[in-house]
Amino acid sequence: MSAGTDITLVRAGTFAVLGADGGITGRRGTSPDGLFRRDARHLSRWTLTVDNAAPGVLVPAAGETGTACVLTPPGTRDEPPAYTVFREQALGGGYLTERVRLVSNRAEPVTAVLGLTVDADFADQFELRSDHRRYDKTGARRTVTPTPDGVVFAYERGADWLSRTTVAASPAPVEVALVEAGSTTRILRWHLEVPAQGAAELLLTVVAQPHGAPAPGPPTTPDAAAAEQALDTSEFTDLSGPEASPPPPTDAPAGLAAAVARGLGDLASLRVPALGPDGEELRVPGAGVPWFLTLFGRDALLTSHFALPYRPELAAATLAALAATQGAEYDAFRGEQPGRIVHEIRHGELAAFRQVPYGRYYGSVDATPLFLTLLDAHALTTGDTGLAARLEPQARAAVAWMFRDGGLADGGYLSYTPDPGGLVNQNWKDSEGAICFLDGTQAEGPIAVAEAQGYAYDALVRTARLARTVWGDAAWADELEAAAADLRDRFVRDFWMTGPDFPALALDGKGRQVDSLASDAGHLLWSGILDEEHARRVGRRLLEPDFFSGWAIRTLAAGQPGYHPLSYHRGTCWPHDNAVVVLGLARAGLADEVRAVARGLLDAAGHHGGRLPEVMAGYGRTDHPRPVPYPHSCSPQAWAAATPLAILTALRETETAGRPRETEA
Repeated sequence: MSAGTDITLVRAGTFAVLGADGGITGRRGTSPDGLFRRDARHLSRWTLTVDNAAPGVLVPAAGETGTACVLTPPGTRDEPPAYTVFREQALGGGYLTERVRLVSNRAEPVTAVLGLTVDADFADQFELRSDHRRYDKTGARRTVTPTPDGVVFAYERGADWLSRTTVAASPAPVEVALVEAGSTTRILRWHLEVPAQGAAELLLTVVAQPHGAPAPGPPTTPDAAAAEQALDTSEFTDLSGPEASPPPPTDAPAGLAAAVARGLGDLASLRVPALGPDGEELRVPGAGVPWFLTLFGRDALLTSHFALPYRPELAAATLAALAATQGAEYDAFRGEQPGRIVHEIRHGELAAFRQVPYGRYYGSVDATPLFLTLLDAHALTTGDTGLAARLEPQARAAVAWMFRDGGLADGGYLSYTPDPGGLVNQNWKDSEGAICFLDGTQAEGPIAVAEAQGYAYDALVRTARLARTVWGDAAWADELEAAAADLRDRFVRDFWMTGPDFPALALDGKGRQVDSLASDAGHLLWSGILDEEHARRVGRRLLEPDFFSGWAIRTLAAGQPGYHPLSYHRGTCWPHDNAVVVLGLARAGLADEVRAVARGLLDAAGHHGGRLPEVMAGYGRTDHPRPVPYPHSCSPQAWAAATPLAILTALRETETAGRPRETEA
């Protein structure tokens, strides 16, 4: 089964990757299939046979809130199959539900023998990646127990870990057979009587119960589950209310409406459960599938920024969830520091047993200032200061972290020290080697990336506004404004490269300029740390052919020794990166540049059914008439899904020909 024919269903923190026939093979590597919940694969085999043979695919699986495919038993032109198999599948929060319907093609009854090969390997997602890492699992064991209507798979690791997958069927299988000794794989079999010109039906449910997770709601039928998700999605995606005002720009590029609709639909599906400071239940943007369907601080914050004018509830939920998980102590293993905003939260086995640091990992230099910028932006956009008032303690702790542990104290810059056990780079370009000098060598820390200084400046300005207008602390507001002004004054002095006439990507631990020409400079327009002259120079430079591929702005300008069009962060094009840049271009009053990037991104979306991928290869329009995929791109992915909303905002701002106020995102 090819990954290229897969279909992905996502709902409420659960996702399934299914083949064209609705099956699951147990594939690993860069594109695993299966049923996943809370960082574990709860279904690794789900293979249907009819009359002891694999059916052929007449209509491959397709759909958004559910899938449907049409299969056929083996047959010939002269002896066509006695029946046709219609297979429907849908997700609920924590479960997969399926209907297999056999429709007779003959005038006499027939008995069909159905087999379903089933297994649950409970593999942690960190095990499934193709990085060849192995993890000690001493004491772990998998068991399988037949039940009256199916089978239960269980995974135990000592007394501290128990996960289950329950498969139930109606009618019950006539047999649950062992495939081979020592294996947990089972074959469930049914003998279904299909009446003449009639139909027979089999209903299946798979309930994923990870360790420590709340029990999912009672499973429903595929059509009911799909209808529930469709209703939930339609309520989220409807832009007919006041959030739609003002109307889209009159000269909006083709494909904007379709990309916005598709993006909103993906954002609805990607929401995952989380808890707020008082234990309240929330739904926040999960970063993406297959690897990141969980809360990532930076991803959720930028996604919420992009969606804020249209879906402010995402920002409110994100801020509350991140406030609840804010660092409270020093823990070097996971990078926790008091006041620091979390980078990612994992619920899987390896994180729970601290075999990876990502259970609650804080290795992000920019999530903390972005938390502060979103808090103020939410108050400005909604006119409601209640959330800002509620989260004042967390905001003060975040500011304290930026100065104490983040590096802003005593005229310093917001910086990070590479974490050899976690992330070497802790800005959005977090792959090893991404923060590189012109010759391609990785900078050594502590590293102060350019865009984080912009975020820090904006955070200080915005928090000063909240201190003055919401928290009633004018003296602290004065201190924050003075710190922001000082940071802005020295930024150009230390980061601006006179030869290229462009900001450095970063300063390394020795204070040297990391001299690659990178897209991070575009973020400086959004945050407002550059004056008008420097901002416009950066904005126009980013539209030169070495940066702009015709589809999007590259992460690293082509032609540099470190550039590679298929490198994760050193030459590819990221829609969300471009979303930040396009908002900055609008702020700088560069309307032509806004429209050029918007057209490129929307054209790229059109080649992907209206859905922007997480990342595209850096090849330009002159290289190939379609955007070249990046082979490991996630889809759907939250900040890519929210990018059309940022484009819409930028186009609206340029149409009114008014630069956003200094304190607006």
